[in-house]
Amino acid sequence: MSCCVGCCASLTCGLCTSAASTITKKSARLGYCGLFGLSLIVSWVLREIGTPLLKKISWINTSDTLSDEWFQMEAVLRVSLGNCLFFLILALMMIGIKDQNDRRDGWHHGGWIFKIVIWALLIILMFFLPNPVISVYGFISKFGAGVFLLVQVIILLDATHSWNDAWVAKDEQKFVALLAVSVTCYIAAFTISGLLFIWFNPSGNDCGLNVFFLVMTMILALLFAVIALHPAVNGSLLPASVIAVYCAYLCYTGLSAEPRDYACNGLNSSKAVTTGTLILGMLTTVLSVLYSALRAGSSTTFLSPPSSPRAGERSPFLESEELESGKGKKEVEARPVSYSYTFFHLIFAMASMYSAMLLSGWSSSESSDLIDVGWTSVWVRICTEWVTAGLYIWSLVAPLIFPDRDFY
Repeated sequence: MSCCVGCCASLTCGLCTSAASTITKKSARLGYCGLFGLSLIVSWVLREIGTPLLKKISWINTSDTLSDEWFQMEAVLRVSLGNCLFFLILALMMIGIKDQNDRRDGWHHGGWIFKIVIWALLIILMFFLPNPVISVYGFISKFGAGVFLLVQVIILLDATHSWNDAWVAKDEQKFVALLAVSVTCYIAAFTISGLLFIWFNPSGNDCGLNVFFLVMTMILALLFAVIALHPAVNGSLLPASVIAVYCAYLCYTGLSAEPRDYACNGLNSSKAVTTGTLILGMLTTVLSVLYSALRAGSSTTFLSPPSSPRAGERSPFLESEELESGKGKKEVEARPVSYSYTFFHLIFAMASMYSAMLLSGWSSSESSDLIDVGWTSVWVRICTEWVTAGLYIWSLVAPLIFPDRDFY
């Protein structure tokens, strides 16, 4: 096992070290995203090939009754724990940074070779921990993953509203484009729902639960439009349509996670679909974390450090890259940081927990050779859909319920 982990770490370190010099010349945020992506690859590889090696480690293989699925979950959780600790340590180190005069600002952007070594050592050390520690982490990861999903939803809502505001402020051509995108998204949402009725409600089976999920998704999509276009709300169709498509996607991921022996799962003979869903899920995770980091300096209160500029004053991302790379250093020295470093690293720590849950089937006893399959995964996806819908509806009606408060 140590040989396998060492080889993976060695390859990872080699790749990262060669890229370290170029990372410091660009945005440090992209470098952290690269480390996070590599941790996903290591988790995936060890999940597939690490079981025979883990069985040879006495403090991990403590019983002859442990299944291969359990060892797969252990490999994923141990890599995730090392990655999570790496970002939690950085988050604690960066607490209270307000301006670029702080010495820790340089720690955040530089020292990549040292960081890569520490990151690899933490992952390797996790394979020397006793099983109870990993079990506790697996339990905590469920909550951390839930928080990450919640933050992801909030950022999506903020992005759709910002997109709508940007286009509404433009000329009539943008308004036509806004209407076209909105209609297209709604057509896509109902098309997806129609296909799901065919795939997950096969004739001759009592699929009431699946029908309930699908009907709720369609009702919510209609409700978004009705509330958004109500004269008292004075909303817009674009955010409603984007959230409707996202809810339809979450409904699909939930239904496709149903056990393969469940009669109402029309994908019960397709492992390729599950692998495709995993790849899409991994890509979505990486992109959502990257976007979360880039939005960390936005106008949302809990994403910004106390001294950071408000949304209307923030600079474009490319400009922030120049600031981080050291260009115009004399001008930068007295300026506040452009985003909260602590929140940035916390996002990656929670994303590590989420990716572990995705790869381990949410640490449930239903784990199998198929990835992200089981009733736990189903309910996580469906509940995320309902929370997304609830938060979006709240964003529309809250100004009416509390007219004296500023929600923007």
